[in-house]
Amino acid sequence: MNNYEYKLLNTAAKGLMGGKVDLQSMSVELNQLGQDGWELIEIISSNQDFGSTRYIISVFKREIQ
Repeated sequence: MNNYEYKLLNTAAKGLMGGKVDLQSMSVELNQLGQDGWELIEIISSNQDFGSTRYIISVFKREIQ
């Protein structure tokens, strides 16, 4: 049986009403985690008032050796 560890990356959406994400910065973080062996398995949007995004939560896993 394979064993896994999990990691969450919380990316804040900026702006007065939220919803603005620095895609360049997020890409750098995602690529670094991928190089470290983490596999992105899901992205969850955490909403605030009126449905605008406040946080983006990225869920990763990697096999424990």
